[in-house]
Amino acid sequence: MSSHASQPEMVTYSRQIPVRLAADVAVVGGGAAGVNAAVAAARLGLDVLLVERHGYLGGTSTGVLDTFYGFFTPGAIPKRVVGGIPWEIVQKLLARRAAIMRPNTYGAGMGVTYNPTVLKFVYDELAEAAGVRLLLHSFCTDVLMAGDAITGLVVDGKQGLFAVKARVIIDASGDADVAARAGAPVEQAGVDGPVQSATTTFMLGGVDVERARAVPRRELVAMMREAHASGRYRLPRQEGSVHITPHPGVMVANMTRIPAVDGTDPVSLTAAEVEGRRQVQEYVRFLVENVPGYEQAFLLGVSTHVGIRESRRIIGEYRLTAEDVLSARKFADGIAQCGAPIEDHHAGSDTRWQYLPEGEVYHVPYRCLVPQKVDGLLVAGRCLSATHDAHASVRSIGQCMAMGQAAGVAAALALQRKTAVRDVDTGALRAQLETMGALLDGGVEPGDLP
Repeated sequence: MSSHASQPEMVTYSRQIPVRLAADVAVVGGGAAGVNAAVAAARLGLDVLLVERHGYLGGTSTGVLDTFYGFFTPGAIPKRVVGGIPWEIVQKLLARRAAIMRPNTYGAGMGVTYNPTVLKFVYDELAEAAGVRLLLHSFCTDVLMAGDAITGLVVDGKQGLFAVKARVIIDASGDADVAARAGAPVEQAGVDGPVQSATTTFMLGGVDVERARAVPRRELVAMMREAHASGRYRLPRQEGSVHITPHPGVMVANMTRIPAVDGTDPVSLTAAEVEGRRQVQEYVRFLVENVPGYEQAFLLGVSTHVGIRESRRIIGEYRLTAEDVLSARKFADGIAQCGAPIEDHHAGSDTRWQYLPEGEVYHVPYRCLVPQKVDGLLVAGRCLSATHDAHASVRSIGQCMAMGQAAGVAAALALQRKTAVRDVDTGALRAQLETMGALLDGGVEPGDLP
């Protein structure tokens, strides 16, 4: 049962805490968005502190996933629509032979499949080279406010609570944790459509990859449906993907489905972690016992935490909509491009897809990163301001990285020009992003791809 199900007993607790750290910019969340935000701001000369609850950077990109989506448009002629620091990360992985390009099973655009362990090294090196100060094993539990302006964070770790002062805060927590604690308007997932299901991914070794890849997708889906209907297996999602990796005999599966998870509630998250691992065992058993190529396969690993697709989001100065996505709308303050379809992992056994026109993209407006009513705060990543359907497209990792880079640059411009982050000159922001290699209008043709 959720901890929100009944009104808890209240106690009073207060104490003074020391201010241990200060920075120009504090980024909360060292995932794909947070790393890009921190590196972008640091490269523009700011003193940046990156606060991350795990002992490594990358969040979902290193703890759950092994593929970047959103860098390319789907369709017959893919175009790369994300550049800058995010593409630099891809290039570093390719240079280490730790990534491959592969078509997406559902036609959602070319994916960049990588080794998550090597990605951790790449993130560390990027942050160090830029001069970003890291604070790992630390969790933001509250904020410091002066009127409507956020002035710092309350951080918890092994040494207890302490304060971090900063001139600009970037919330890259994924769950809008900072924005919610600062009193910014937010909405919980599930308000305008059932919350997207969570997933625990897993890695298999000992796979005869050639034989496994020869099984047509429609056959694999039919086998899953028959197996589930027979009662011999419990397979809540009768589709999903098992895909190749940069390593011989190793494949990764994105198949499990855990519905109605509240990513902001530790009780709900705990139940989801246990259920995800339970499902992994069923899907592994199904593959080994039924699918050619997996006869000698064995479980190599499970995602370090459950993958949350959707949770709390801000209500920003603009709210991206499904109409914006499907009509490929462009905005004067566009700070990222996206051609990814609406990919709604609802609670059923399949996934709902809605595509943009062939080869088209839409813009992510800067205003979607700016929360209402709180000054000194930006968000980056999947906690941006968007409706349920629009979010199901824009949450792709490539776009989260691009939003992170934009938030970091915006923070630098605001401090350098002594203006509020909500009042940043978006023309200057776009120009600086393009100087750093970001792709804001148009894409790179296939002949320029590696």
